[in-house]
Amino acid sequence: MYKQIDVSLLDAVLKKTIHTVEMSKQQIFDISETARRESNSMKAEIVELRRQIAEVIEKVDMLELQYRKARNRLVHVSRNFHAHTEDDIRQAYEEANVLQVELSINRERERNLRRRRDELEMRLRQIEETINKAESLMTQIGVVLGYLKGDLSKVGEALETAKQHQLMGIRIIQAQEEERKRVAREIHDGPAQSMANVVLRTEIVEKMLKNERILEAQMELHELKEMVRYSLADVRRIIFDLRPMALDDLGLVPTLQKYIQTFEERTKLTVDLVVFGKEQQLDSSTKAALFRLVQECLNNVAKHAKARFVQVKLEFQQKVLVLIVKDDGVGFRMEEKKVGGNSFGIMGMKERTQLLDGTMEINSAPMQGTKVMFQIPLKSGT
Repeated sequence: MYKQIDVSLLDAVLKKTIHTVEMSKQQIFDISETARRESNSMKAEIVELRRQIAEVIEKVDMLELQYRKARNRLVHVSRNFHAHTEDDIRQAYEEANVLQVELSINRERERNLRRRRDELEMRLRQIEETINKAESLMTQIGVVLGYLKGDLSKVGEALETAKQHQLMGIRIIQAQEEERKRVAREIHDGPAQSMANVVLRTEIVEKMLKNERILEAQMELHELKEMVRYSLADVRRIIFDLRPMALDDLGLVPTLQKYIQTFEERTKLTVDLVVFGKEQQLDSSTKAALFRLVQECLNNVAKHAKARFVQVKLEFQQKVLVLIVKDDGVGFRMEEKKVGGNSFGIMGMKERTQLLDGTMEINSAPMQGTKVMFQIPLKSGT
């Protein structure tokens, strides 16, 4: 039955479908970016409106005080008109009238500013919902594209094994899309926002310098320098999460030490790294894979184990590297975490271990913690 399928026709249809879906994804991305720009503009306007409202409130309070004083003076002059000249009476009346008009104008301005602020905040919430929906839709479309772009040249053979790999394929693509979205959000919420703020504050510094407010400009520049320093730290952290460059420069053990230090600060867990034997020269892909195995194990502990202590043990033997990650957490029933079941984290580690021609073994029981052991054949790096 499968041999009767015209793969070339399927491929032509598939290419058209891919093109249409890609165009749709681009359009959704454009909508998302437009909404994001509008969101940033609204946030800036809301901040400015809040500043103006605070100023108007302060002015209204001051005018109310002045108006009460003017009214009291007018009442006093009216009651004792024989003791005051006609000019005094007219001046008191005009002063009270001017203050009353100015007070009314500022109260109306305050109401308009508050109304505008409330409208913007409501629109901002709607736009943020649009952005979230667009991001979710792009992730779903990314999953679809991941399948559509698969190679159909051997579709007959692929159909026979597709059911076995379907679940893993979907989850891998979902994980990739979620990771891309996470990195994009980290860059947007971190360095991108900081850079936008830097641009805005440099404009403020320019205005200060034009008005010869040198001291204020110097203080603003100092804050800008600190902001840029924090942004650089964010960029370095994001780069480290994507691919720790220290793996190639320093090796596996120093990179793990650095990562574990950061992990402890973030999770408040105690992690003990123990190394037996001399670290051997490993090829780049093996070092990266071992690092990701430790990273995945520690992430699982942080998310699920409710542990207080974790031990990571590396043992460099002559031909095999043994990696053990053990925690004192709540553990689980082994029959509930069979590989190929619902635990995508375990499936991913199993797949990565198989790519290294290694083995993976998990031992756990309720309230007895969890122990994950990997045995990886050592291959010398080039």
